[in-house]
Amino acid sequence: MNPTYTAEAESFRAKIQTFLKEKLPKDWQGMGALGPDQRAEFVATWRPTLAEHNLLAVAWPVEYGGSGLSQLERTVLAEEFAKAGVPTGGDNDGFSIGMLGHTLIEWGTEEQKRHYLPRILDGTDVWCQGYSEPNSGSDLASLATKATLDGDEWQINGQKIWTSSGHKANWIFVLCRTDPEVKKQAGISFLLCPLDQQGVDVRPIVNASRHHDFNEVFFTDARTAKENVIGGVNNGWAVANTLLAYERGDDATVTGIRHGEELNRLIAAARGKGKLDDPLIRQRLAWCYSKVQIMRYQGLRAVTNAVNGYHQGPESSLNKLLWSEYHQKLTELALDILGADALTPSGRDAASGVGFDDVASPYSSQGWVTTFMGARPGTIYSGSSEIQRNIVGERVLGLPREPRNDTGPWNETIRS
Repeated sequence: MNPTYTAEAESFRAKIQTFLKEKLPKDWQGMGALGPDQRAEFVATWRPTLAEHNLLAVAWPVEYGGSGLSQLERTVLAEEFAKAGVPTGGDNDGFSIGMLGHTLIEWGTEEQKRHYLPRILDGTDVWCQGYSEPNSGSDLASLATKATLDGDEWQINGQKIWTSSGHKANWIFVLCRTDPEVKKQAGISFLLCPLDQQGVDVRPIVNASRHHDFNEVFFTDARTAKENVIGGVNNGWAVANTLLAYERGDDATVTGIRHGEELNRLIAAARGKGKLDDPLIRQRLAWCYSKVQIMRYQGLRAVTNAVNGYHQGPESSLNKLLWSEYHQKLTELALDILGADALTPSGRDAASGVGFDDVASPYSSQGWVTTFMGARPGTIYSGSSEIQRNIVGERVLGLPREPRNDTGPWNETIRS
């Protein structure tokens, strides 16, 4: 690992800093300083600004509308955006650009790329993810939503759950069972399906912090074109794992930056409450600091050791394990620092019911309580910690695979 960036990368960093200085308001502090309506208004104008300056899909090849930046340049840009507290796109662009876009570039046909990628960039198509089901969470390959070919269209029936930002999307990439007669991983296809049709019902899920971040999606004879299969029929499991790697390992060094900013806010809260004199609190804060530095150096290793191009592999599970388990410990400490204030929280709520609050968020006991609750499912979504450890053990370290008792056809496994 080389913990320093090249002169070229630092020159690019200066260009991004100049761009931010020119395009952001003079009194800009970060997204956390904005109210909900102001945030929505800012994102609505910020995304077109990024598109105009070719800074929206910076890891995509130039021929598909991206910037074709190296992974190091892309990381520099993400770092500067994180420090400034500005988003790298719209609310659903993590799904549209970061997940589906990269997966289409890797697996899609040339016709699929030419059709869908421009529509992602101009905002015509806004995407969400249809993976988990009520009975298929960590064991995603046991999913039961089925797609049957009917002439020139796929007919989809089933249910997806925990669909993040599904109420803001008009398309969904959805895993479907297309062959129940083979083992469960082998009979899955990765389909692209429009949400704005009679056969799709998107229903809100309000979580414990009273945020509407998730949804249920019901398919009743929903339709999508025959050619809307990515990677080939019954090859969806390989495509799905490619997308999950991008989801788990994206923004290598940014994780450390954003968690570091959040930790600084918690240290300020501890100082304001006179808790820094408590040796146990100091020890736990020091532990958090060490983990943030590990995130930072692990990110630097991933970036500076990267080969040309942009790709995520099974090692991305290490990032997912580290930040999700760390964030639960950090937010538990936050509530201990808040003390009685955590029992009757007040003030500004967190911007999201999942993950961490925005940069420059003011002190608020309500914000910290919401962040605490949002950290609870972090070791489950995007693959549970147990699944991540299996991936690291088997696919990174080369350890023997765990014995399985579900290697037969999917329909026999379900009946048993």
